[in-house]
Amino acid sequence: MKAVQNDMTAGRPMKIIFDFTLPIFIGNVFQQFYNMADAVIVGKFVGTGALAAVGSTGTIMFLIYGFVVGMTAGFTVLTAQKFGAGDMSGMRRTVAGASILSLIIGAILTAAFMLFMKPWLLVMNTPSDIFADAYAYIMIISGGILAQMLYNLLASILRALGNSKVPLYFLILSAMLNIVLDLVLIIVFHMGAAGAAVATIISQGVSGLLCLVYIVKKVPMLHMNQDDWHVSGSLLKNQIAIGIPMALQYSITAIGTMMVQSSLNILGSTLVAAYTAASKIEQVVTQAYVAMGTTMATYGAQNMGAGDVPRIRQGFKSCTIIGIIYSFIAATLVMTVGKYMTYLFVSEDVALIMGSVDVYLKCVGIFFIPLAIVNIYRNGIQGLGYGLLPMMAGVAELIGRGVVAVIAAGQKSYLGVCLASPAAWVLAGVLLLIMYYYIMKVDLKKIFPGRNAGNDV
Repeated sequence: MKAVQNDMTAGRPMKIIFDFTLPIFIGNVFQQFYNMADAVIVGKFVGTGALAAVGSTGTIMFLIYGFVVGMTAGFTVLTAQKFGAGDMSGMRRTVAGASILSLIIGAILTAAFMLFMKPWLLVMNTPSDIFADAYAYIMIISGGILAQMLYNLLASILRALGNSKVPLYFLILSAMLNIVLDLVLIIVFHMGAAGAAVATIISQGVSGLLCLVYIVKKVPMLHMNQDDWHVSGSLLKNQIAIGIPMALQYSITAIGTMMVQSSLNILGSTLVAAYTAASKIEQVVTQAYVAMGTTMATYGAQNMGAGDVPRIRQGFKSCTIIGIIYSFIAATLVMTVGKYMTYLFVSEDVALIMGSVDVYLKCVGIFFIPLAIVNIYRNGIQGLGYGLLPMMAGVAELIGRGVVAVIAAGQKSYLGVCLASPAAWVLAGVLLLIMYYYIMKVDLKKIFPGRNAGNDV
């Protein structure tokens, strides 16, 4: 497998962004297969109750996964900036710093999640008939945080160097492994929801180890020497200043999603199962937006390192056009035929559940353009080195989700629950556009005087 690093500071922005985004999108879809395979196989071979148990922990899984992804992506923003500036020695030191911080914080997260998981599920109103399965599933997931950390850190490092294809290859292999392990542990060994969690962790660990082997064998510029591990306190401080706000951004979003889940849990396990199936369908389609955000973080960081402000603006414009076109296509699909994917997840009460799935998909499909804006501009601004500003958009998301979720809980309204995320996307999207215009018009003019040719924002 040939090692390929891509310099995103030269060439047509539209083509570079599209070519970089596509492998990440495919990879993200396969990563969704970890949890989707759990849901499909558990729903088919164990039952709707077990599916609801897996689904009821979805927001906690999002918190864990989001924190890990946000943090590792944040730690490697400086890696992309150093690469864009041509500073290979400095780039390797950022990799060393990211590795040290990821190991320490990953261990702390593992202990914290496992210690407080049971009261957490109680606070979230997890239905008593699925509590035992939900607890077993999420405890195993929590115990495997370091496996998630290994893959996401190494994948973020490779992407910072412009390589989005290799992480995809390893994700495909590990997703296939996850499906095989799901079938063996659930059908053969009758491990239920816990077996699905074990399969997920093993698969994630394998994908991380494959990335490590690839780097050792194929990426000599990442071969560390003793001096590279002499990481200064100022570098670690800078990485924390970017990485932790990015992690908290995901965490704030996850907290709002937990409020939605708590409102949903009040409505009973059948609607929980419907919402779970619908959200899995949505998550596959919306991984394109996550991929666009990842691309813009790398693109923004490399061009920030190169000091090319007009090119940064061109990149945001190109990615926004891609996002809007994709939104029309994705919305049309999920709002018309998306509900039929319900058959993938359940074998019983399909007619009842499908109607609720369709309600959810129609609610979110209408608002895919705001979701595109949120991902593109939040991650792009983070790639420029701004940590705290995008986190404010996360607060806006929390407010939007929280208010709608509380109202929905009071009214015991499933429709209200379905509208919580769209409300969050609209509020956060508006705030991010305001931030972007301020950064382009005011802040970067101060940082790079004389490099602001062109009026595109």
